[in-house]
Amino acid sequence: MTDRRKRNRRLVALLAGATLAASTGTAWADTTLTIGTVNNADMVRMQALSGDYEKSHPGVHLNWVVLEENTLRQRLTTDIATHGGQFDVITIGAYEAPLWGAQRWLKPLDHLPADYEADDLLKNVREQLTVDGHLYAVPFYAEASITYYRTDLFARANLTMPDQPTWDQIRGFAQKLHDPAHGVYGICLRGKAGWGENMALLGTMVNSWGGRWFDEYWKPQIDTPPWHQAVNFYVDLLKNYGPPGPSDNGFNENLALFAAGRCAMWVDASVGGGTVANPKESQVAGRVGFARSPHQVTDKGSSWLWVWSLAIPSSSRQADAARDFILWATSRPYAKKVAERYGPESTPPGTRESTYADPDYLVAAPFAKVTYASLKAVDPAHPTLLPVPYKGIQIVSIPEFQAVATLVGREIAGALAGRGKVDTLLHVAQGAVDRTMKRAGYYDNKPVIQKQEATP
Repeated sequence: MTDRRKRNRRLVALLAGATLAASTGTAWADTTLTIGTVNNADMVRMQALSGDYEKSHPGVHLNWVVLEENTLRQRLTTDIATHGGQFDVITIGAYEAPLWGAQRWLKPLDHLPADYEADDLLKNVREQLTVDGHLYAVPFYAEASITYYRTDLFARANLTMPDQPTWDQIRGFAQKLHDPAHGVYGICLRGKAGWGENMALLGTMVNSWGGRWFDEYWKPQIDTPPWHQAVNFYVDLLKNYGPPGPSDNGFNENLALFAAGRCAMWVDASVGGGTVANPKESQVAGRVGFARSPHQVTDKGSSWLWVWSLAIPSSSRQADAARDFILWATSRPYAKKVAERYGPESTPPGTRESTYADPDYLVAAPFAKVTYASLKAVDPAHPTLLPVPYKGIQIVSIPEFQAVATLVGREIAGALAGRGKVDTLLHVAQGAVDRTMKRAGYYDNKPVIQKQEATP
């Protein structure tokens, strides 16, 4: 090759590089991304670490809107449905992602770069964010519901927690360990009203008693024996062996109670393991055991599957910059950054196979094995003992579910607070949900069975 040809090639390469640098600089210059997220510990860590992202992306500024779970959902739902454009990145779950993706309210996340290692994402998790082969969100963390218990209190009382207890066994343990005079309650459970708060837990409890939200004809099943048995059991359990004012407690409140040593047991999201096992954040670290979520008549649908994920609304005018950020925040290097800053046990759980192949993580996170086993075992396409026309374990994959479950959750929270009897409130809720489904046109003469979406 002549010197002239070499010089020409170098010139072309330099010009291409300069053009790329100029275009990249223009793309990121004076860009503000507004991020709506929930005030859970993992998202708070993401906000704290985001300064590293801004340093490596000059000109990009991150505007954080961090809200309590119910408030966040209301804000995001209103904004996405009206194409308000307030947010560039949103934190949504396994309920919203497929519904909003199907409406084209979210930007599809196809053709992910090779170094993102999309094949490393857990198949069961990826499927919850997929519609017609298109991924509409990337998982930040995923969770099953598991049982937390104080090993020191169990040992002192000569009790043994099974690998997968029944709810009757949980009640027996709570009765023996309830010691409010010394500041320890037998059990802590979600009581705060909300489709993603108390109804997440109660959905799995109803499943465990053999119940379901709807039959094959979309007729609500709320005023049926499994619902009455499960909800009465729940209310009785918390009234007798729970903390005062349980209807005010959601995930974060119960996490704080358990980490402070106030609960002998807690059934909730597996993501809490990263906090309760961390001695910097938990007074009971090293004294916590982990078991599968309780079952009763059946173990089908007794543990939920939830995916907190990051997505880009179609109304965002800065989709390219938003995509770059969410891939950074859900990548393997980000997970490594969290482990280095906060400890391996704080690694965002439930999303990547490689996390559960890391011996350092398995040693540091005693909850890892039960989390992984639970996530692998759940089947949102077949969530209940009897057939149903929907996907979802603690959720129902229809737009009306958010309103329906919020209504039922308020009724049950009222019963928990002493405002009415469970059986009466469930009968009232049945009528209200029936009217909602009728108005929405769900009733016909043929059962409808939901088809599972293909994996991208």
